[in-house]
Amino acid sequence: MSHERHPDGFRKFQRATIGKRSARERIGDYGEIYQPAWSEEQLREQGRRCMDCGVPTCMGGCPIGNIIPEWNDLVSKADWKEALDTLHATNNFPEFTGYTCPAPCEDACVLAYNDDPVTIKDIERAIYDRAWEEGWIKPNPPTRRTGRKVAIVGSGPAGLAAAQQLNRAGHQVTVFERDDEIGGLMIYGIPDFKFAKDKVARRVDLLAQEGIEFQANAEVGTTIPFATLRENFDAVCLAIGAQAHRDVPMPGRQLKGVAFGMAYLTRANRQQAGKPVDDELDARGKRVIVLGGGDTGADCVATAHRQGAAEVIQISIREQPPLQRPDYNPWPQPARTYRKSYAQEEGGEESYSLETMEFRDENGDGHVDCLITERVAWIYDEHGRRKERTVVEQNICLPADLVLIAVGFSGAEMHPFAALGLEMTGYGTIKTDRTMMTGMPGVFAAGDAAMGASLVVWAIGEGRDVARQIDLYLMGKSDLPASLRSHNPPVLP
Repeated sequence: MSHERHPDGFRKFQRATIGKRSARERIGDYGEIYQPAWSEEQLREQGRRCMDCGVPTCMGGCPIGNIIPEWNDLVSKADWKEALDTLHATNNFPEFTGYTCPAPCEDACVLAYNDDPVTIKDIERAIYDRAWEEGWIKPNPPTRRTGRKVAIVGSGPAGLAAAQQLNRAGHQVTVFERDDEIGGLMIYGIPDFKFAKDKVARRVDLLAQEGIEFQANAEVGTTIPFATLRENFDAVCLAIGAQAHRDVPMPGRQLKGVAFGMAYLTRANRQQAGKPVDDELDARGKRVIVLGGGDTGADCVATAHRQGAAEVIQISIREQPPLQRPDYNPWPQPARTYRKSYAQEEGGEESYSLETMEFRDENGDGHVDCLITERVAWIYDEHGRRKERTVVEQNICLPADLVLIAVGFSGAEMHPFAALGLEMTGYGTIKTDRTMMTGMPGVFAAGDAAMGASLVVWAIGEGRDVARQIDLYLMGKSDLPASLRSHNPPVLP
C-alpha cells in the first residue's frame, strides 16, 4: 500500500460529507439521523483533501488541539489504528465530539478560506466507529495506585474526562451524579436521534472497568453533605455544568404550557428510556413555539416533530445570519453565517427578529394560548454586536399550546453549594485561580461550571486540564499532558 502524501488531493476530490438520512425517513423514528459511514475508499479520498498545512489553523480552531492533519493523513493511508491513537492523544471521547460538535475546526481549515473545508468531523466520527467495530477500544487500568482519592461532582464531558485522566495518574476516582444515569447532558440533554445513548453507556462501562467508581442518584449538597467529600477525599472537582436556565420574565410566564427547553428534552429522553414522565410536556397535536435559535432550540424542534406536533415555529430575537461571512467575521473565526439546522430540514418554520413580549391566556383556563411578539430591526457596531433596536411591527400574536424557552443558560446551579461561600464571577460561574482551584483549598472547578455554557469539546479540554492541576496539587508533579487551554474560547453562534 502506498504511503506517500497527497498534497494535491483537494484538487482531485470535492468535499463530501457522510450526511444524514432523508428528512422524511428520519422524522418517523428516534434512530440516529446520520447515514451509515462511507466505504473506506471514500473516507481515504476525503482524508487526502487535507493539505498538511505548514500552519494547521484547524488545530487552532479546536479547543483541545486535536492533531487533525495527522489523523487525516493516517486515514488516507488506511492506518486506522494509529489514527485512533492520534485522536485519543488529545481527546478522551471522540465519539462525543464526532457526533455533536459544531466543528469550529472546519471553519478554521485553510481550504475554508476560499473553498470547501476538509470533512474533519466526519473523519473523526469514522475513526471512532471503526475502532469500536474492530474492538480496538479496550479498558486500560493504571498499573499502580497513588493512595490518593479524588471526588468528581458531575458526570458530563468535563467530569468524565477529568475522571479518566486522574485515574490514569493512579488516583482512586469516584464520580457523583445527581441524576439516575451517568453522562450528564450527554444522556438527558441531547436527543437519542442526535447521539445514541448506547455510546455513552459503553464508554462509562469502559471507565468503570478501568477502576473509576460511579454513584448515580447522588446529589452532593443535598443527599450527600459536601463536608463528607472533603473528609473522605484528598481533592474535589466541581464539574456540575451551567444548567441555571436563562429565563424570560414577562407577563404570563407562570402559565401552563410554558417550559424550559432543557426540561422538555430531558422528559423526551426519559420517555425514550422507558422511564416515568410528565405528559404535560408532550407536543403531540400541539402548536409549538420554540424561543431561541441555538442547538437546544433545534433539538426541541426536532423532538416536537417526532412527537407529532401540529406545527412548530422556532423564533429568534436576532436577525437571520448572512449567507456569506461579514467583514467583522473573517476566516479563520467560526463562521457566523446562516446554516439550516437538521431540525429545520425536517419541517416547521423559523422566524428571526422577533422579540417576545407576553405569554397570553385567551380563554382564562390558566394555559398559554398565544405568544405576543414584536418585529424589531437591529443596529450593529463594527464588531457585529447589537447596539440598539427599533420596533417595526407590534402586537403580533402567534397561537401556541406549548412554548419552550431555549435562550441559553446563566451559569452554574449553586443552590446545593450556597452555604460553602464559594466566590462566583459576574457571569454566574465558579471563580477559580490559574490552577483551576476555587477559594477553598483542594476544591477545583472545571467545564461549564467555571467557564459558562459552551461546547462539548471545550468541556473535555477543561476536564483534561483540571486533572493535570489536581495531579500537581496532590503529587507536586504530573505526567499528564500539559494544558492545552486556549486564550480564545470558542465563539458560540
